[in-house]
Amino acid sequence: MLARRAKSTSLLLILLAGGIGVLSSTQTWLTVTRADGGESLDVAGNAALPVLAPLSLTALALCAAIALVGPVLRRVFAAIAVAVGALLLVLTTRILFQHPLDAVSPALTKATGLAGDTALKAIVDGIAVTAWPWAALVGWILLLLGGGLALVTAGQWRSGGRRYRTAPAPNDGPVDAVESWDELSRGADPTR
Repeated sequence: MLARRAKSTSLLLILLAGGIGVLSSTQTWLTVTRADGGESLDVAGNAALPVLAPLSLTALALCAAIALVGPVLRRVFAAIAVAVGALLLVLTTRILFQHPLDAVSPALTKATGLAGDTALKAIVDGIAVTAWPWAALVGWILLLLGGGLALVTAGQWRSGGRRYRTAPAPNDGPVDAVESWDELSRGADPTR
């Protein structure tokens, strides 16, 4: 019973984290006010952190993989989920607390035509953070918790039923054409 709860809890946490990440990648993370009097610029999550959407989709794929594989691969995929969560946590924290120019420079360059740190620093009056990076940060904490729980409890989860296992077919030597058709009619693969 405890293993079943651990499995469903960890999968739900990883799924939520991936969903929050994908959703937040399309939302405004940063708003840049310009010193040159230009219109303020909204920067989406996938522009501020280019790895956001791909790694969020990776978390969703890991959720499905962890649910389907055996205990050894389950631990491997759970460890990958923890690593992805830790990486995204560090990158998002950097954006939240340092407001780096490199997070907004591609959007600024596209809007103004200016490039280079010196030119962009001259037109940036301030960078404000919206609520979406905070939501993503919560998602990464959930990803770390879900991946960690899966890593610790992976050996206690029930495996898939017999319907997912295949028994090796006996190899009794060469099979003639009529027997091959008969095997196909019964749903068996005569090439085994």
